[in-house]
Amino acid sequence: MQSSHWAKIGEAGFLSGMKLMFAIYHRLGRWPFRLVLYPVLAWYVLTNAIARHASKDYLTRLHRASAGHTPPPTLANIYRHFTAFAEMMLDKLLVWSGDLDRVIYAIENPGVLRDRMAAGQGAVIVTAHIGNAELCRVLAREKSSIRLNVLVHTPQAQRFNQLMRELNPASQIDLIQVSDISAATAMLLAERVEAGEFVVIAGDRVPLSDSNAHASGIVEVDFLGAAAPLPFGPYLLASLFKCPLIGMIACRRNNCFHITLATLAERVVLPRQNRRAAAAEPAQAFAAMMAKECSTAPFQWFNFFPFWTR
Repeated sequence: MQSSHWAKIGEAGFLSGMKLMFAIYHRLGRWPFRLVLYPVLAWYVLTNAIARHASKDYLTRLHRASAGHTPPPTLANIYRHFTAFAEMMLDKLLVWSGDLDRVIYAIENPGVLRDRMAAGQGAVIVTAHIGNAELCRVLAREKSSIRLNVLVHTPQAQRFNQLMRELNPASQIDLIQVSDISAATAMLLAERVEAGEFVVIAGDRVPLSDSNAHASGIVEVDFLGAAAPLPFGPYLLASLFKCPLIGMIACRRNNCFHITLATLAERVVLPRQNRRAAAAEPAQAFAAMMAKECSTAPFQWFNFFPFWTR
């Protein structure tokens, strides 16, 4: 059982001042934004022991799994990790405000979505808190006919999305706030997938309703050399909708965002018996996708809670 669930300790402390920070960026640029933010960020790192220890744990595991090729878990690198998160928050606002002309990006395997759209086929897209998942909006701009239904789980996410809606009311994305996926929500999403739309869901955070690690709530995978719980929801949805499961990670690599798309399964079949065991293969493929991206961009994984502790 996790000692503190991510929904209670995650990004909530960052949200209240983001509108002001965005205004500073718009008027003065990125460096003044950093000058204002970094001292506040340093205080946050020093006073938030849970988040600081979670960052150290992640950097330690990644450093070990990469045989020493990624940054060691020093206090300076922990601060760099939080700095990357703060920069990502600004990037989120830029994307949602429609300021995409400033975003340099490349899409790996664009045919993964293009082929589905050409066939009029929807899918479940599982993503992670690596880099800036909001760049799925780039996909909506690239293909104006694409329709994305993004599931968000927390009140903090709802408030942040409200801010982003204020910045740019026009969007090709529907944000669906869910604390749990009810039968009614599943039916709604099934209709949208059948109509050729895409459902986007995070695959690296167990929802609050499953925080007690109920047997049906998680899929256990190997991530960075240790057992880790991933949410069962993405694989259950893909099974219910009888549609493909696609992995997507939009990660900053230096000054460019790299959007990686991969088909994790053409169909996810979960028999009534041993459903979690059947979900383990696509879940492990997604974990491998995350691990590869973490090794490439080690400061871009933003889960500041005891991820490996249950």
